[in-house]
Amino acid sequence: MGDPRDEMPTLPTLRTDPLDPPEEFAGFREGPPLRVRMADGTTPWLVCRHADARAVLADRRFSSDDTHPAFPRLLAVPPVKGALSFLRMDDAEHARMRRMLYGEFTVRRVNALRPDIVALTDRLLDGMIGQGPPADLVADFTLPLPSLVICRLLGVPYADHAFFQRCSVELLNTADPVRAVAAIQLLGDYLGDLVAAKVAAPSDDLLGRLAPRVRAGELTEEELMLVARLLLVAGHETTANMLSLGTVALLRSPKQLAVLRDGPAAAAAVTEELLRYLSVIQFGLARVAREPVRVGEVTIGAGEGVIVSVAAANRDAAHFTGDPDAFDARRAQGHHVAFGYGMHLCVGAALARLEMNVALPRLFERLPRLALAVPPDGVDYRHEQFVYGVGALPVTW
Repeated sequence: MGDPRDEMPTLPTLRTDPLDPPEEFAGFREGPPLRVRMADGTTPWLVCRHADARAVLADRRFSSDDTHPAFPRLLAVPPVKGALSFLRMDDAEHARMRRMLYGEFTVRRVNALRPDIVALTDRLLDGMIGQGPPADLVADFTLPLPSLVICRLLGVPYADHAFFQRCSVELLNTADPVRAVAAIQLLGDYLGDLVAAKVAAPSDDLLGRLAPRVRAGELTEEELMLVARLLLVAGHETTANMLSLGTVALLRSPKQLAVLRDGPAAAAAVTEELLRYLSVIQFGLARVAREPVRVGEVTIGAGEGVIVSVAAANRDAAHFTGDPDAFDARRAQGHHVAFGYGMHLCVGAALARLEMNVALPRLFERLPRLALAVPPDGVDYRHEQFVYGVGALPVTW
């Protein structure tokens, strides 16, 4: 008899259209969760339907602890406990860490950042316009904006942005585990020194406000460093790539670009549709079952790995009205899972939304004739990155 794994679909699969999930996911979504074969020979379950995705992400019987041997390896980061901070923790440890951050990411506190984000947006656009076309929108706008915002929020010197941006890209590269491991160590060393300095002399920023908890014994310096590393990487990589890909999607769809210009409410609808449509967490969210759990028509056994494809779930016609493969900001909005769902819902979701709601309308207001400076197939898409996006985006106006 042959190896039954040979009959299983393999992951990851490649995109045909750079703005769409792999074509195979549409077929996978027609049925219940299925077993897939990974490059390392493991065979986790793949969840593609929207209802099943929400069920798994909301169910505490599925663990986020990546030290479990069956936990799907979607990142090259070593399975060392705490390496990705509370992202890879279960309650009550997970809840303890998140509680310390709730106050920093409330909608009210995030909205107070709007004037600063508007000013930073205009400053970057002023610089780009002053230099004249062509420009690399990634280098000149979509990457520095969220980097500046997260640096100010955390209290990380933006002067070091080239270093931590390079580390972030290498850390999230799924094709080069050696460089990924080296990058996570380098970034940890850098932030460890910064955290030690803030514990010695707290400052008025997120890390500085958490530093007294270290002195009080509620948090260790290492835990604070791990929080800093997670927020720094996630806080600029995801938003930067959403802004870049969102720009491409809007340039490809003049009707949706017209919606963006209809005012703040319309711009917010465009943001939500872009989050659903693009879903930059391209390889999915990993879990492992603590006990047997029924998901749809199958039972996932105790100790079996699970991958939730948010990209596939966000194109599910059973949940989203109209054609879910179309970019349409005027559709009746469903509840997308671009930020995850349940207890691990992205803590920075409100901040990401605000940055998109400010940056994209302002970009096209200031540059109404914005266009690609290369053919569509000349855009540098980062297919090997855990957070999908664009490496460079040459534009003119």
